[in-house]
Amino acid sequence: MKNIKFLFAAIALFFISFASAQAKDWKEKNEFHKVMSQTFHPAEEGNLAPIKSKIAEMQAKAVAFQKSEIPAELPNKEEIKKNLNELVNGTKVLAKEIKKNASDEVIKTQLTALHDVFHKIVGLCSAEDKHEH
Repeated sequence: MKNIKFLFAAIALFFISFASAQAKDWKEKNEFHKVMSQTFHPAEEGNLAPIKSKIAEMQAKAVAFQKSEIPAELPNKEEIKKNLNELVNGTKVLAKEIKKNASDEVIKTQLTALHDVFHKIVGLCSAEDKHEH
């Protein structure tokens, strides 16, 4: 009986590890993360030049992320899709605000909200697939 329990535990661990690996290998997620990192962290320091110059790239990466195939092994696909839609819509809104020369505070607030949505998506991918700053 102990061997059977061990076998089931090993199988479960394998599938969790596999799902986590799939999420880490999700190219479009990683590409979006790269742009988010290049823009959000400078904004935290008060430097909004990166987001102002990279908003079109961020928006394109968000759309590619949304259109990409969610790794089959991931749970919460519907919740991931919902948050991907929110991410795309948020980048569109931010792009419009930047284009009309919104205040730095508006830009920082909206970029922070996008960062939070991205964190939700990463959290939904796997408890083990954490977003690193």
